Amino acid sequence: MTSLYKKIIRPILFHFPPEIAHSLALRALKAAALPQVQPFIENSLRVKDPALRVTLKGDGGDLVFPNPVGLAAGFDKDAEALKGLTALGFGFLEAGTLTPKPQEGNPRPRLFRFPQAEALVNRMGFNNQGAASAAERLPLRINLRIPVGFNIGKNRTTPLEQATGDYLACMERLYEPADFFVINVSSPNTPGLRKLQAPEQLDPLLKAIKEKNDALALEKGRSRKPLLFVKISPDDEPLESAVGAAVSAGFHGIVATNTTRSREGLPPGAPSDGGMSGRPLRSKSTEVVRRLHQASRGHLTLIGVGGIFSAEDAYEKILAGASMVEVYTGFIYEGYSLVRDINRGLLDLLKRDGFQSVQDAIGKKA
Repeated sequence: MTSLYKKIIRPILFHFPPEIAHSLALRALKAAALPQVQPFIENSLRVKDPALRVTLKGDGGDLVFPNPVGLAAGFDKDAEALKGLTALGFGFLEAGTLTPKPQEGNPRPRLFRFPQAEALVNRMGFNNQGAASAAERLPLRINLRIPVGFNIGKNRTTPLEQATGDYLACMERLYEPADFFVINVSSPNTPGLRKLQAPEQLDPLLKAIKEKNDALALEKGRSRKPLLFVKISPDDEPLESAVGAAVSAGFHGIVATNTTRSREGLPPGAPSDGGMSGRPLRSKSTEVVRRLHQASRGHLTLIGVGGIFSAEDAYEKILAGASMVEVYTGFIYEGYSLVRDINRGLLDLLKRDGFQSVQDAIGKKA
């Protein structure tokens, strides 16, 4: 299947501009959700083994992930193709980034491929149809059987001092179907957003979100509240302040990392604005995971993102301290069998090193 994608499907998709190719891929994934098709795809691509299972303790109950490989935010911004994506064998899905009001994002072109570097640069700017629109189509999520979370952010026109209201509005819209929320304060494509990572901004923001989580659970009668994560940048220091803010607010974990402003590994002439993802980010994001694991002493759940193209890449982040990993750019370059290949490879690597499960391996080389 990998060779079919790389030899035939990827060249066809890469013939189109990136955003058009992305739209075509989403259409194909919607077709994969058809009842005549989904069972065949899922039987071919889903790897079932208890050694891959990851269980996270939440407020009021555990959340079980059938495997540690998830889809990062940015691919299915509007939660349009969740059922089709589930068929590809993911252990969890993260939709978004979603904002309270719809917004078009930045002017095109805003997504760039660099195949030789196996990288992307994007300056999308949170283009999405809005949290309310996503919430309306989420009855489709009922039969997914895997955790689904929402990456949420502020609208471009919202002043920083009013950003908290945007995050709380998104939570309220998406609360009932959410298994977890990821608070995006680290995209480089919304002016000023990364300023929210400063301790004087981040501490009150995360505490307000935790209070909202508790209040909504009481209001809606939920015994198990959605898990809360904050997504951070690989570029900004100190990392310890993010750990302190997350622990102090009662968050469950950190997603590490978002895209980078660095252009290391890209050819001359690459766009200077926007965030880079893909293979050149792998080592940098893994080092951030390792440092976060050390700083939190293992008390925060970490989701590792950045440059994952293989089981070895995913295992590297797990050994550094990630409980789970997410793919995006690797998924675009490697294709629809990537999740299956990572999960099969992880089973081999765990067996090689004498671990009984993914959870046994977390942080063993941190």
